[in-house]
Amino acid sequence: MNIVRKHRRTLAATAAAVLALSLAACGNGSGSGGSDDKAKAAGIELVKSGTLTICTHLPYKPFEFKDGTKVVGFDTDLLTLLADDLGLKVDVISIEWAQVTSGAAFKAKKCDVGMGAMTINEPRKAALSITDPYMDATQVLLAKKDSGIKGLADLRGKKLGAQGDTTGKDYADKYAKDNGYTVIPFNDLALQMNNVKSGRVAAAINDNGAIYDFVKDNPDLAVVTEFDTGEQYGFAALKDGSGPKVVAKFNELLAKAKSDGKYNEIYKKWFGVEPKK
Repeated sequence: MNIVRKHRRTLAATAAAVLALSLAACGNGSGSGGSDDKAKAAGIELVKSGTLTICTHLPYKPFEFKDGTKVVGFDTDLLTLLADDLGLKVDVISIEWAQVTSGAAFKAKKCDVGMGAMTINEPRKAALSITDPYMDATQVLLAKKDSGIKGLADLRGKKLGAQGDTTGKDYADKYAKDNGYTVIPFNDLALQMNNVKSGRVAAAINDNGAIYDFVKDNPDLAVVTEFDTGEQYGFAALKDGSGPKVVAKFNELLAKAKSDGKYNEIYKKWFGVEPKK
């Protein structure tokens, strides 16, 4: 009789544990991929159920970079507003930057949206659906503090590092002949910056937000000049299909975040100051 009772108690405990696990799995709610209902209602077809899949090219601190196993940053926080509103979890995939800017990543259904401090320009607008601008930017020149370099004219006969498939490289290429320097392309920001530190290149050009962040931890380097390129950043999505719906939904949330102070809070978290008005 005792054996029977013990067996019944074991079965009851097992059933309770299974029920608890089932409830936990169903109760993930907003930001955890519990359902695609909100995305479907907004006309958004996801590449992966319950998930906002984001393509980028890591690292690009402070916009997107790894903190342990998690991808964090300004861009990540802004797109998390979209994921949370749709009740989705976030999955960030690092791929070649050109796949994002050309639209190939979206056509291949690798991701729903692309981030990477992407400057809005005409070629990209032709290939992508792009959100409203979420940040202003410009290009800056990085060199060693004691290099004597003040601008592009001081680079004659020298090497200038630029990140491939960026507007910084476009700018560097545009003025290379006039200033007599050689442009050396790099696949990512970290490699580009560290080649300035090692002396392989005399200077580097890239976006102001990323370079100023790098200089904070590298006092032997300095931003020696800024170029007034008048750039603005946007997030990218598929040109057709549900891409425009992703963009429209983010634009709605961006406007709300700017009006209720959430945008300023995220901006200050990553840049230490509130955005200029």
